[in-house]
Amino acid sequence: MEDKNISAYYDSVADNYELQYARDNLYDTKLVYPANYFRLQLLINSFIENKVKNVIEVGVGEGTPLITLAKAGIEVSGFDISEEMVKKSRKIMGDGLLANEKIIWGDIEDPLTYASLLKDGQFDGLIAMGVMPHVKNDIQVIRNMKNLVKPGGKVFIEFRNKIFSLFSFNRYTHEFIINDLLTDVSPDLKELVAIDLMSRLEMDKPTPRLKSENDENVVGYDSILSKFHNPFEIEELFRSEGFTDTKILWYHYHPAPPFLEAENSELYRAESIKLENESSGWKGYFLCSAFVLEATKIY
Repeated sequence: MEDKNISAYYDSVADNYELQYARDNLYDTKLVYPANYFRLQLLINSFIENKVKNVIEVGVGEGTPLITLAKAGIEVSGFDISEEMVKKSRKIMGDGLLANEKIIWGDIEDPLTYASLLKDGQFDGLIAMGVMPHVKNDIQVIRNMKNLVKPGGKVFIEFRNKIFSLFSFNRYTHEFIINDLLTDVSPDLKELVAIDLMSRLEMDKPTPRLKSENDENVVGYDSILSKFHNPFEIEELFRSEGFTDTKILWYHYHPAPPFLEAENSELYRAESIKLENESSGWKGYFLCSAFVLEATKIY
């Protein structure tokens, strides 16, 4: 069910959320890196290549993916747990009766909240970007998403990449090695590893985002449920839940551990963009902080 802290956080960042897609900001190191611009490229290419005709988006955000798909001739619908995001998405779609019917408040963990969008049947495609980090029960949410898609339909679902922590050399590296890689190792040996790693890693980085960047009265991204996922486990999970043709699409490349960006931000940004455009295959497992799982619902 809806987490009020999650919806409050997204309400607070709705006003400038579109900057995450802003192509004009790519080379401006004073601004946040618009990684979602590359994710949107992957989405458009996927859905056009697969001749998707109608799409539902879980977590519409401020509407950039929906309006982009609509301009490509794809019929769109969607929902979000943030009232402010719903308002912005309706506005970008035209703020008329059609937008109000097709873009609604809803919670992917509660099918009753978005059931009205299924009145014309299931969809050819489903998008869920920035959603899976915040859900409590992955399997149930994947099943709910599956029920929104026709047999043979495509899903395009984004995750934070847990394996990237092996390259970040910060507190996330420590957490992944101790809590994931060494789960079956003796506690005494794990303690030795933990102590040694703390002397080698940037344990104070990244700085936890405890307050919203737009409203100090609202909790920040790291104060809400914001999980990482292992891409190897995700592919297997989707196959076990009735999907085929699973494919990992990488984005948000890092050419060096993130804490080194401050040493030469312009070079870091230029090399990041170069990696995005080269689509560096297996290196994405380690260099990308995010990935998309593209899959087909079995007939």
